[in-house]
Amino acid sequence: MTNPSTAETRIGTERELDPSWWRQAAVYQIYPRSFADSDGDGIGDIRGITSRIPYLERLGVQAVWLSPFYPSALADGGYDVDDYRDVDPRLGTLEDFDAMVEALHRAGIRVIVDIVPNHTSHRHEWFREALASPKGSVARARYIFRDGLGHDGELPPSDWTSTFGGPAWEPVGDGQWYFHFFAKEQPDLNWNNPEVHADFLTTLRFWSDRGVDGFRIDVAHGLAKRLPDELPTQAELDALPKDGDHPLWDRDDVHGIYAEWRAVFNEYTPAKTAVAEAWVAADRRARYASAEGLGQAFNFDLLEADFEAGRFREIIAFNVELARQSGSSSTWVLSNHDVIRHATRYGLPPRGMSTTKAGADWLLSGGTSPVLDAAAGLRRARAASLLELALPGSAYLYQGEELGLHEVPDIPGASRQDPTFFRNPGVDIGRDGCRVPLPWTATGPSYGFGPGGAHLPQPGWFAASSVGAEDGDPGSTLTLYRTALALRTRLQGAETLKWLPSERDDVLAFERPGGWMSITNFGTMPLALPEGELLLSSVPLEGGLLPGEATAWLQR
Repeated sequence: MTNPSTAETRIGTERELDPSWWRQAAVYQIYPRSFADSDGDGIGDIRGITSRIPYLERLGVQAVWLSPFYPSALADGGYDVDDYRDVDPRLGTLEDFDAMVEALHRAGIRVIVDIVPNHTSHRHEWFREALASPKGSVARARYIFRDGLGHDGELPPSDWTSTFGGPAWEPVGDGQWYFHFFAKEQPDLNWNNPEVHADFLTTLRFWSDRGVDGFRIDVAHGLAKRLPDELPTQAELDALPKDGDHPLWDRDDVHGIYAEWRAVFNEYTPAKTAVAEAWVAADRRARYASAEGLGQAFNFDLLEADFEAGRFREIIAFNVELARQSGSSSTWVLSNHDVIRHATRYGLPPRGMSTTKAGADWLLSGGTSPVLDAAAGLRRARAASLLELALPGSAYLYQGEELGLHEVPDIPGASRQDPTFFRNPGVDIGRDGCRVPLPWTATGPSYGFGPGGAHLPQPGWFAASSVGAEDGDPGSTLTLYRTALALRTRLQGAETLKWLPSERDDVLAFERPGGWMSITNFGTMPLALPEGELLLSSVPLEGGLLPGEATAWLQR
């Protein structure tokens, strides 16, 4: 198959058919169930997304990435997939999906969808067949089944624990157990099985033929597994190096899978793109991003860093060089559906090199301790976002960050949905706080999310942070993002930067091709800016000086 899809043919210009469109794209992540609800059932849906395309177009993004919208029991927010080639009936139909893709393409916006290849849901037809089949059957060979220990297999094959808490093995009643690294409703697939390979190639073609432009690969480093006959203990497993031969993670042979996928992506014109969610050592990330593999891999380094100039510079320099070595472009991420929003992270006390966990105590306290400095958090978030958007490479934005949304910490337990909350009580509060449905208007029972309320409770302070409240306000975070994204599209040049000298170690400044400069003042003392035309600043200048915790763009 070498012809572009019907939707791509309708786009029809050289710009939209540019095979390198993704290299410096601004990509907006949509968590469909929390974006916009068209039918009033409290759950965001495909038609809701379609209704908000004018908003996305005005925002100025080049692509959207949709978190899973497939049929699912929502044991893990849709990442437990019942059917990889359909739409959850609560979210719409395939016809709704096709209409959305066509409308996005007409607006010049590309479409990236989430693929979840590490595991299916326990309701997937393959797994139901496996449970109904005997030991050693073809159906069970698609998953990772093991005989239990003990006289009758009544004990698990090992003491391994799931990342969501509790054991990683689940009994099926006949002496065998299946492996699930995540929730028990998410049995891991056996990627040593050729049938698994073939089925996912079918899935990739299915969505590509419907006009999808690219794929985000969930747990990309976890597919290939080689479990020895005698399983190590959890402690022994944790001690093993992740050097390409670990039983579960970042195995070298995973790249054979992605070589197969790349061959499929290259059947299309332009070739489909992909980005790996691979939480691996930085020196092992480049192979996922290679032209022979997925083509791009997330770097989450800024997402894990405190708001500190030296650390930001170290991360940026390393990843720009890594992109040069791999031939890919870097990716920049400050927030997503799995972590505390960066406006909140930056308003909490710094926690060194693990700021994804910086808010754990704060969340468990319901947002009361330690005390959140919300104003400082937002000010730093605006500065960091403007810096991020000036970097060479692609920027991945999470829905609501353009409104300056904070995390919602005080969701009642009875309303929570994330399995980590239920499997780790008192230890992990879960990820619901960044998944609360968006506020579109300053009034109404769901702040414009939909006519029938929202599936997670929204706080009263959402009113002031709604699209309706921020639209037209020249000082709002929404206006800042719209202006920055428009400038970025106009100014973006070669994927290079040149560091600019500064007498202060709390200042980070660099220049992009064409004389476009970004200067971030991480400190609190005002900063005199170099000569140039002020294009944009994250806060107004004061007496011609850049205030503390702020970013400015200038043109020489």
